[in-house]
Amino acid sequence: MEGTIQNRDQFLNTISKRLGRARVTSIEPPKWKYQPQHEIFKDATQDELVDILEDMCNEIHTTFFKTDKKGLPDILNQVVTNYGGGPILTWKDLRFEEWGLRDLFHNEWPSNKIDVHEWDYKKGEENIQIAEKANVGITISEITLAESGTVVLYSNENRGRSLNFLPATYVALIPKSTLVPRMTQAAKKMREIELEGGKVPSCINFITGPSNSADIELNLVVGVHGPIKASYILINDL
Repeated sequence: MEGTIQNRDQFLNTISKRLGRARVTSIEPPKWKYQPQHEIFKDATQDELVDILEDMCNEIHTTFFKTDKKGLPDILNQVVTNYGGGPILTWKDLRFEEWGLRDLFHNEWPSNKIDVHEWDYKKGEENIQIAEKANVGITISEITLAESGTVVLYSNENRGRSLNFLPATYVALIPKSTLVPRMTQAAKKMREIELEGGKVPSCINFITGPSNSADIELNLVVGVHGPIKASYILINDL
C-alpha cells in the first residue's frame, strides 16, 4: 500500500545485531551554543522584508513589481506583453481565479491570439512538450526568501516541475504573506507541515531568478539553461 513501510523493524534489528550495538530508536536534536541563523532579519516587518526582496532582485537579474489584487491582471499582462506574449503555460490552480485572473487567462489573452495552456497531468508527456515550446511560465510562490530572492514551489500533479525550467521566461506571483527572512524560516515552515500531519511535496524547488552559470572562469552568464528572464510580482493584499 502507498505510504506503508514493510518489515522495517525486522530490517533495522538485523542491522543493529550485526553491528553489535543496541538499536537507536530516537535522536535528540543537538543544542548549539550559537545559532546565528535565527537572528538574521528576525525583527524585520513584512514591509521591510519586501524592501529586502526588492533590493535582492536587482542582484539576481530579476524584474520586481508590486501590486494589489485589483491591479494584478494589468501588471501580469504587462509583463507577458514585454516578454513577447505566448505561448503561456500555467499551473492548474484555483488561486488564479480567486485572484481575478480568469478573464485574462480565458478571454483577453485568447482573443488576442495568445495561446494559454494549463498543466494537465492526464496529458502526460504532452505537458513537457508544451513547456518546451512555451514563451512564459507562470507559477505561485508558497514561501519566499527575502534574503536571497528565492521563491519556493511545491510540485504536484497539477503543478509540473517542467513548467519552472523549460519556458523561455518565467513569472512568479508572490503573496506578501509568504515572505520570510531566509532559508531557516522556510525549512521550519515545511517541518511544521509534516509535524501537523500534512503531506510534504515530494518535489520542492528553490528558484532564485533566471538561470545562470559562472562555471567558465567565474564569468557570470545569465540565461544559460532554463528561463533567460524572470519577473516577480508581489501581491500586497494576499
